[in-house]
Amino acid sequence: MPNIKHTVKDRFLRYVKIDTQSDPNSETIPSTPKQKNLGKVLVEELLEMGITDAHLDEWGYVYATIPATTDKTDVPVICFCSHIDTAPDCSGKNVRPIVHEQWDGSDISLPDDPEIIISTKKRPTLKDQIGKDLITASGTTLLGADNKSGLAEIMDAANHLIQHPEIKHGKIRLLFTPDEEIGRGVQKVDMKKLGADFGYTVDGEKVGSLENETFSADAVTIEIQGVSIHPGFAKGKMEHAIKIASAIVDRLPKDRLSPETTYGKQGFIHPTSISGILENATLKFIIRDFSTAKLNDHEAELKKIMEAVLAEYPSSSATFTVTEQYRNMKEILDQHPQVVANAATAIKNIGLTPIPSSIRGGTDGSRLSFMGLPCPNVFAGEYAFHSKEEYTSVQDMEKAVEMIVEIAKVWESASTVA
Repeated sequence: MPNIKHTVKDRFLRYVKIDTQSDPNSETIPSTPKQKNLGKVLVEELLEMGITDAHLDEWGYVYATIPATTDKTDVPVICFCSHIDTAPDCSGKNVRPIVHEQWDGSDISLPDDPEIIISTKKRPTLKDQIGKDLITASGTTLLGADNKSGLAEIMDAANHLIQHPEIKHGKIRLLFTPDEEIGRGVQKVDMKKLGADFGYTVDGEKVGSLENETFSADAVTIEIQGVSIHPGFAKGKMEHAIKIASAIVDRLPKDRLSPETTYGKQGFIHPTSISGILENATLKFIIRDFSTAKLNDHEAELKKIMEAVLAEYPSSSATFTVTEQYRNMKEILDQHPQVVANAATAIKNIGLTPIPSSIRGGTDGSRLSFMGLPCPNVFAGEYAFHSKEEYTSVQDMEKAVEMIVEIAKVWESASTVA
């Protein structure tokens, strides 16, 4: 592995200070205009590197190309992708990153809220970071390692590859997306313009992890129409839509099929919002399972609960609407085993053991895989996502940079046609 003069730390510390939080209640694309602020910075830095086609489109997507340096003609075009936005679950405004150099493993009390303590007792995997340069936020915001670690790593790898044309690789496409955290990350991707054969989202956790499987996901919306009447004359007549909605939630299984009672490959039914007035109410759910077929079973169970509740309110009605969100990318990746195999080889080549794993969630790669770009998720060194305890380390990010460079090399060396 050539010695990389890393820029990833400095890039990361710059990027996390730019607020890019997405908004699930917005109907615009991107959902928040401020995401474009970071997109513009990324384009400027790519142009400074000498990547001449880097640009930000009207939807907030950044596209760029690292030209091929190989004479081989059969090297597939590879895409590396990360997302610009941070999660709506925790503030991303005025992030103050703190670098704990050569962290000794002792508890970290975050200065802007000393009651937030990051410790190995609470998070045993933190022990892997002892001796590294740990980066946290200050206690009032998330850090933004998800996914600005990935952004910084791809940018650092791009910088290295541009500066070292002696490294043989095929054409590489870069894609930075908005709104991944709210499930719209690839909604406006121009696949023809992207022009890649295979891809990798750089949005994973533990160093060495290689995620080739995700949940399949649907959303369910239940719209309830109750019976409204003045409460002084309501006996035997009123059918309260909010109470109907509450009864549906109350009858969900208590010991199974929920995020808090499942793990591994087990799916769930998860209510995400309830709103309304006496006359009408809306319930929203996400349905998840690694088996796409089982989504139908979970949805049928939820609909059965709804119908049982409605039977007690004969003058009320409800609609049950299912919306497909994404599917388990393993269904596509199993048809293209070389995508995961080449990433595993690259991880081994940089001195790590590949850790095949499944994501109890989804990534842009889930949707991209079904849009014609088989796309597993590789590690970025992001931990404690969506929380004020989020962290990464300089060394983990540097290993991700090495992996990205090595993936490009592995694809080139596996090709044979000159």
